[in-house]
Amino acid sequence: MKPKIVVVEDDQPILDLMDILLKKLGYDPVLIPNGLDALTYVRIEPPALILLDIMMSPLSGWEFLDRLRTEYNQREIPVILFTASPVGAERMAELHDPKLGILQKPVTFDELKTTLQQFLA
Repeated sequence: MKPKIVVVEDDQPILDLMDILLKKLGYDPVLIPNGLDALTYVRIEPPALILLDIMMSPLSGWEFLDRLRTEYNQREIPVILFTASPVGAERMAELHDPKLGILQKPVTFDELKTTLQQFLA
């Protein structure tokens, strides 16, 4: 069975690209265009990993992460922040979450592959 990866991203072209790349890497992508729907999905069917855009609405990636970790008590699911924001790494370091990583947009195929292998090992 292929590991399921939830991609939470509000930009459809990026979702489409991640679908192609994740399938090429042997994963089973679940594409969700907003944080609220993603929280509902993850609560019912926790994935192996979540790729999370930070800049979204109505729920930002930070709000999603906070709710995932506190309200839903899902601390074991690795989350990789997927962002173009330079602030992401600083804020991520403040959280001291060993199951949290970051990928800067635009991401290369090799960066994606390496990061996923690191968090799913």
